[in-house]
Amino acid sequence: MTDNHSHHDHDNHDGDDGHEGHDKHAGHSVEMFRSKFWLCLVLTIPVVIWSDHIQMLLGYTAPAFPGSELLEPVLGTVIYLYGGLVFLKTAWGELKTRQPGMMTLISLAITVAFVFSIAVELGFDASALWWELATLVTIMLLGHWIEMRSISSARGALQELAKLLPDKATRIVDGETEEVSVDELAEGDLVLVRPGERVPVDGVVREGKSNVNEAMITGESEPVSKEKGDEVIAGTINGEGSIRIDVMGVGDDTKLSGIMRLVAEAQESKSRSQLLADRAAQLLTGVAISVALITLVVWQLLGSPIDFTVVRVVTVLVIACPHALGLAVPLVVAISTTMGAGSGLLVRDRRGLEEARDLNAVIFDKTGTLTLGEFRVVNIDTGEELSEEEVLRIAAAIEAESEHPIAQGIVKSADERELDYPGAEDFQNITGKGVVAAVEGKEYQMGGPAMLEGADVPENLRAAAEEAGDNAQTAIYLISDDSALAVFAVADAIREESYEAVQALHDRGIEVAMLTGDSQAVADAVASQLGIDTVFAEVLPEDKADKVKELQEQGKTVAMVGDGVNDAPALATSDIGIAVGAGTDVAVEAGHIVLVRSDPRDIPRIISLSRATRRKMIQNLWWAAGYNIFALPLAAGVAYAWGILLSPALGAVLMSASTVIVAINAQLLRRVDLDE
Repeated sequence: MTDNHSHHDHDNHDGDDGHEGHDKHAGHSVEMFRSKFWLCLVLTIPVVIWSDHIQMLLGYTAPAFPGSELLEPVLGTVIYLYGGLVFLKTAWGELKTRQPGMMTLISLAITVAFVFSIAVELGFDASALWWELATLVTIMLLGHWIEMRSISSARGALQELAKLLPDKATRIVDGETEEVSVDELAEGDLVLVRPGERVPVDGVVREGKSNVNEAMITGESEPVSKEKGDEVIAGTINGEGSIRIDVMGVGDDTKLSGIMRLVAEAQESKSRSQLLADRAAQLLTGVAISVALITLVVWQLLGSPIDFTVVRVVTVLVIACPHALGLAVPLVVAISTTMGAGSGLLVRDRRGLEEARDLNAVIFDKTGTLTLGEFRVVNIDTGEELSEEEVLRIAAAIEAESEHPIAQGIVKSADERELDYPGAEDFQNITGKGVVAAVEGKEYQMGGPAMLEGADVPENLRAAAEEAGDNAQTAIYLISDDSALAVFAVADAIREESYEAVQALHDRGIEVAMLTGDSQAVADAVASQLGIDTVFAEVLPEDKADKVKELQEQGKTVAMVGDGVNDAPALATSDIGIAVGAGTDVAVEAGHIVLVRSDPRDIPRIISLSRATRRKMIQNLWWAAGYNIFALPLAAGVAYAWGILLSPALGAVLMSASTVIVAINAQLLRRVDLDE
């Protein structure tokens, strides 16, 4: 692809906004840190070997040669300027925005060591700190290289999504095919998608039949069958059939781009935990500088040599770098957002995912969310001689001629059972009663109770029709030769997944409510089947938001789940708005979270993801900030009387270790099972 996705490339910002969680590394790349680390490592080795301090500690003498006394200052200066420049530049950005943080501390530490060592070379009576400076910069570069790698792997979601789009497409013009780049396609073009190819654009099938794997967009593992008139989505994989599609959306207008925008926005939207981490990092910076100054003053008052004191100050500055803190939350955010996107949960607003762990009530809009939003046969009772499949086959043959929603529901029920039904003849509509037609040479009537005049109805069918009425379902009879052969109970069918979804929410201790414009009888019938706690029936669309408020006034944290059409006000009023089945139109603006597929089981998954994300954030904040409680006093030299002293290099190792632990701990979030 050409430049379509450049706006998703997070690593291109200016280095100025050091306050952003991710943007401490704005403009930095994994490669840069890697190459700087290796070069500085090579330069550090001779600095350490020729250091007087190390020679004395290990009891050896490094070979002398003309100019060997210049080895340390020259290489040390190169390491400071080449390896340290990246820290100095970013620190300048932090100071310009008056938000000193991690980079400011690192820069202070290496600059103090550098300036002090230069002063010693110019005649100040003390020991230079070249080897401390060199090892410090090298270890810092290593820590940043590892950290950048984990950030880029967490952000990989967007690159992975971008890779889903093919570069080339086969356009059909006047019956001839031509290979063109996807960017050249325009709305209204006709594109051929061969078996096994990725669909290059959003469009509608004009001819051909196939199964398309949409898992990468919807998380739905089963391939979806496509024929004329069905929509296909860019980035999905065509199955065994070849299809021709009319182009509807290209480039930034495709659903995939919409999803990428959502993921990008979610990863950048500031969450409360991030603000907490940022505040903690600033606080830690203040504490570190204060402790460094106190260390300087106290050791000087105690009469210590100045080089000893400076080493303590440098170690304090290094060990307190709130590096891991800067990483603790953004990494978890990036990974949880990616995990969500992979499971068909698109987080539009981070706070939605953050607050999901506190939910104690979920309100479902009934039609289209808990139910399919279209009629199906939910029960069949037959007389003596015919099987259920046989009567459904006949019914479908008759109703295939009718446009009525109930008739269509009967036909779809037969299709879903994969029944083959014949054509019907002499079809006619009898207004207010039903329909009449001949199937395989025999005449049948279908309709409600009005169709029954003079017909013989067996007792079990009468009972079945009454039961359907009690459950707010429509009873349709199949009649032939003045005798009723079967009763079909037709209703807006409950989704299979809804049963599991309600159970999973109850297992998590969450109250489930249902909101519908349908009559109380219909609502109660659905609620009793699903085991729903609270029912709001006969609610007008404009009053839905008030029902949400009603639960909120009882002190509950409420999620509203709806298909976003007339649910927008209720979605916006709720603590968390979850727009379902909105993969069809990613721009559902009211929801905090958008579910790509219409699967209500994704609601409990969101809560699990939210709780797991929270746990990881708290663990990371402890790893990141907690170790300072022990490390800072040690760095300042509190345990010197017992012979315990931390060198700046060991301080840098500890600080980098806490960063790496935080990065690895964040990656462990990927192992969480959202169905637990």
